Amino acid sequence: MRVAVSAAGNTLDSPVDPRFGRCAYFIIADVEGSEIKNVEAIQNPAMMARGGAGIQAAQLIASKKVEVLITGNIGPNAAGVLSSTGMKIVISMPGISVREAIEKYLKGELREVQGPTMGFGGFGAGRGRMGFGRRFQ
Repeated sequence: MRVAVSAAGNTLDSPVDPRFGRCAYFIIADVEGSEIKNVEAIQNPAMMARGGAGIQAAQLIASKKVEVLITGNIGPNAAGVLSSTGMKIVISMPGISVREAIEKYLKGELREVQGPTMGFGGFGAGRGRMGFGRRFQ
């Protein structure tokens, strides 16, 4: 199984970034059983995009043949792109590392969502909202 995690840094020990479209990195790993293999860190080229960061990031992740995305929040445009590919979108709790997020997913401790966790232009887009949306309601 191929898993991607939005990350603040470029290692498995980096914290999960709560933003999807504007995260600094995506950590992509192949998981066999409970073993994390073939880890790749990709700097997110959409991080500083003027607009459409979520869609651009979603297209990048989809092009890497990812089956499961773990992130803090995801907007409607990115969720739509990823859902159309059949990718599972899983929400991580804040403050844990990429490695911990993958391990928690494998143990069934993180929840899958069927759509966005925030509205248009929220968290990370410079519009002054916290963007936690449905996640903390």
